[in-house]
Amino acid sequence: MKKMKNLFLFTLILLTTHAGIAQDKKDLKLKDLFQSRKFSQAMVYGLTSMDDGIHYTTIERSQNNQSIVKYSYKTGKMVDTIFSLKDFEDSGIKQFQQYSFSPDESKILLVTNYSPIYRHSFTADFYIYNRKENALKPLSKNGAQRLATFSPDGTKIAFVRDNDLFIKDLESGVEKQITNDGEYNHIINGTTDWVYEEEFAFTQGFKWSPEGDKIAFYKFDESRVKVFHMNMYNRELYPTDYSFKYPKAGEKNSIVKIFVYDLNKESTKEMDTGEETDQYIPRMKWTKDNDKLCIVRMNRLQNKVEILTANPQTGESEAIYKETNKYYITEIDDDYPTFLEDGKHFLIKSEKDGNNHFYLYDMKGNLVNQITEGKWDVASFYGYNSDSERIFYSSTEESPLERYIYSIKIDGSKKKKIIDKKGWNRADFSSTFDYFINYHSTANTPYEISVHNHKGKLIRVLESNQKLKEKLNEYNFAKKEFISINTPSSKWDLNGYMIKPNNFDPDKEYPVFMHLYGGPGSQSVRDAYDGRYLGWFSYLAQKGYIVVVVDNRGTGGRGEEFKKMTYGELGKYETIDQIEVAEYLGNKPFIDKDRIGIFGWSYGGFMAANCLFQGNHIFSMAISVAPVTNWRYYDTIYTERYMGLPQDNPDGYDDNSPINHVDGLKGDFLLIHGTGDDNVHFQNSIELTEKLVQANKQFEQQFYPDKNHGIYGGNTTFHLYTRMTNFILNNL
Repeated sequence: MKKMKNLFLFTLILLTTHAGIAQDKKDLKLKDLFQSRKFSQAMVYGLTSMDDGIHYTTIERSQNNQSIVKYSYKTGKMVDTIFSLKDFEDSGIKQFQQYSFSPDESKILLVTNYSPIYRHSFTADFYIYNRKENALKPLSKNGAQRLATFSPDGTKIAFVRDNDLFIKDLESGVEKQITNDGEYNHIINGTTDWVYEEEFAFTQGFKWSPEGDKIAFYKFDESRVKVFHMNMYNRELYPTDYSFKYPKAGEKNSIVKIFVYDLNKESTKEMDTGEETDQYIPRMKWTKDNDKLCIVRMNRLQNKVEILTANPQTGESEAIYKETNKYYITEIDDDYPTFLEDGKHFLIKSEKDGNNHFYLYDMKGNLVNQITEGKWDVASFYGYNSDSERIFYSSTEESPLERYIYSIKIDGSKKKKIIDKKGWNRADFSSTFDYFINYHSTANTPYEISVHNHKGKLIRVLESNQKLKEKLNEYNFAKKEFISINTPSSKWDLNGYMIKPNNFDPDKEYPVFMHLYGGPGSQSVRDAYDGRYLGWFSYLAQKGYIVVVVDNRGTGGRGEEFKKMTYGELGKYETIDQIEVAEYLGNKPFIDKDRIGIFGWSYGGFMAANCLFQGNHIFSMAISVAPVTNWRYYDTIYTERYMGLPQDNPDGYDDNSPINHVDGLKGDFLLIHGTGDDNVHFQNSIELTEKLVQANKQFEQQFYPDKNHGIYGGNTTFHLYTRMTNFILNNL
């Protein structure tokens, strides 16, 4: 069977050779890819469905104005200009970055002076626009705010400032501080610490009750978490020391508690989350009952999750749902759980049958029914329409490389495929689920953004990116060809794609440049458009390289067993897979087996170093950007989810970290990192550098002052890709 498959791949490549010969197209230049916006996609941003479900709003910008405009889903016609900044020239606001409506849509919160903190967090100055009075006022004059949110009746706004929680009464203008112990690097109220923000992907740590008379909020005690220090150079004579609490694997986390503040009683009550404090509370939300708060509790190893309901008056709680997993629980998100409008049921997603599916439970935790089932995964949950009793979602049912939009009845019947456009689809539904906006692309085609009704019927195209498609056709862009490779060590075929030069000649030998990410649940091989990497890979193909990307074991979209088989040994099986893929490629007559290189960023940087150090017989070059070099250096939540505690699994940590395999370096190695990386610390590359030096291994290095994990800003991106490109051209 393996020989048949390999023969098919080889035949496929030969058959597509002559069709792909370049037709006098313009050559790509790095500055066009990374300095100009010549090949940028046109996108539709900032769409907000209005409460009626038949209109949406969007931000529109002109040279002298910025406005919020209302459109009809059905006709596409502009209905109204809801807010125009030019009407408030005396406000001092030059622009706003985000906006949100009050529940009755009579007021709008504008976000100005946006200042990022970490990946999801920021401070800003919020302004309130009263539509009835046509008045614009600042939320507060006492300093920048965070996470400003309307109460359910729109008469109040809660926000965080300097780690404390505040409430502003919009009718009286009174600003009330409801916590007083907030302190940097010590106590956090109403928002999250660094590791919760990064790994549980949320920052709003407070929720209004349904009736708006209570606020539930997180309190983080960071006092026992160790401090990480970073020098920030800022082109100053003396660097500043940026210090923040960062718990590394096996170290102490924040102690997290949940409180409820009663606005009428002006009192605060702690909720019972159990005696164990070495645990996680990855989500907290109100049920449909004003007197019942939901708290999601997870143990330190993240292989047990419980859904608690707590009484906000007494603080007493009970567990209504429990689940354990021999590996780890699928990552908890904002939809976990989803409480239905009937107040009697909730939805969850779970991998309890080996794939990610929906389940319906009653409020006592009794299973009503499994809603979706099959050897495929639910990918995205778009919401539940109580009127039609239908769930809207995307899945991998047809292929892990593709995403289609479906709906299904709450009892698991009458499943419908709403979108049938081959490739990658992502939906944004209106509040009533009468309409949705679909974002569709394929591996070689930029996004088309269109409006559909709830049955999937096309109403109109918002953005076709036709000009970009025509421009791409003028240049020497290459095409992705999907491949499937059966490696000796894997019982699964591995999905991949190949990009060949447009003037590909099967009688020549080509060097191969491999790219990967490879981390748990990730996917690099998708039938979706990735403009940056497609452009760069096309440039390399233009220079005579074949580019190959393969998703190793441990990646997503293929069920629990495929994803979680790397548990406890991150890097082991992924490295084996990539080495065996390179060996497979090296045996092809059109590939030069002595010139195979690999590149990755973050988890991919960890993998690229591992592949070069452990696969020196097949890899001759690697570029490792912002890599984890030892899992002991990375944070608790991510690392321990996939590795357990280092105290319990020392060999799993050490045997698969590139820092312990430097003796294997024989080829050319380029190590790149930003010194201001708050996520994967520069420490990782510093420690790897010392190991390489002491092993007397020569290599190249590039660091970027004060740049974070994304390594961007100013000319940085262009410089980075020029540096990597030159390294490839010189060493591969």
